[in-house]
Amino acid sequence: MNITAGMYKGQKITAPDENITRPTLSKVRMSVFNTLQAMIDFEGSSFLDMYAGSGIMGLEALSRGFSKIVSIEKNKKVYNIIKSNFKKYEKDNYLKLILGDSLKACKKLPQGFKPDVVYIDPPYFSGIYESSLDAVKEICTGIIILEHVTDVDFTGFEMLKQKKYGDKYITFLTVL
Repeated sequence: MNITAGMYKGQKITAPDENITRPTLSKVRMSVFNTLQAMIDFEGSSFLDMYAGSGIMGLEALSRGFSKIVSIEKNKKVYNIIKSNFKKYEKDNYLKLILGDSLKACKKLPQGFKPDVVYIDPPYFSGIYESSLDAVKEICTGIIILEHVTDVDFTGFEMLKQKKYGDKYITFLTVL
């Protein structure tokens, strides 16, 4: 798996076992960030990846100019792979990885970290889309991006844009 654009374009990332994670496809990553770039200035912005999986979304954000990235991963084995990938970039960058449950970890983000963008891509059919949205309602004043395959209740959020890729949707939201 490679970073698709920005200062680290083409850099290889070690991906965890696909039986454990489901990395966002490169064409979807490119579309997400191209759409997002039309909405906000990345420079000086912060990015939270709630369900890091491979860690690629945080690294894409870093590569494209976000200045602070925090990723959360619950699976210890996957966390160790992401940590190894992040080591290459964390020396000169604000790149943090938290081991733990995303719904709980959102309440314990690093001091002063307030995400401008939150990327939510929990395991499909996990039934935690609405819980995830509720968890970030108080901490995100910017854009929330949700990758999902099932219908989601967006009460309390304004839908800015929605795109469909095969059986999945990428929905851009903001808190009302």
